[in-house]
Amino acid sequence: MNPPISKALFLDRDGVINHETNYLYRIADVRWIDGIFSLARTAAELGYHLVIVTNQAGIARGLYTEADFQTLTLWMRDQFAAQGAPLSAVYHCPYHPEHGIGDYKRDHEDRKPNPGMLLRAARDLNLDLAASILIGDRCSDIAAAHAAHLRAAFLLAGTEPHPCPHPHQAIATLAELELWLRTSTNPPSSILKTSHL
Repeated sequence: MNPPISKALFLDRDGVINHETNYLYRIADVRWIDGIFSLARTAAELGYHLVIVTNQAGIARGLYTEADFQTLTLWMRDQFAAQGAPLSAVYHCPYHPEHGIGDYKRDHEDRKPNPGMLLRAARDLNLDLAASILIGDRCSDIAAAHAAHLRAAFLLAGTEPHPCPHPHQAIATLAELELWLRTSTNPPSSILKTSHL
């Protein structure tokens, strides 16, 4: 029997899986980032759980509901499964410390740059975080990866105007990460310490 999968590719959602559309919650507004399904298939083939970790301040701001988010998420899960890359889990944080309404106005351990969603995934899926990686488009994603002591963090260009302070590898396309997955032989403990934007 093969050993259980014990590593993950953590994916931010907006700006990595789909293009930013100012608080996405409608299926009709989804525009996929080029290469996302190819990357997901390759990661799955290499033994990575596919795990979405996404801040959802639009819920906190009252722009859409938890039910709206779940409807879109179920549809996205179907799309990934149809592409041969089923998602193992989706975690979201609906809180915002400044712009939240009512009970949603608070900070939370799950809100990136905090690592709460990654740590929950590690418990739920029995993950080895030191063998796991993250792809995001914001410095808060990189900071969460750093706090969770992941093997590597990748920053997709196009969102952040300034360098991020925590170690990471900057990439222009998802194809670059896919190639890295196929060819990387670096020891897990070394990668997060080597590169900055």
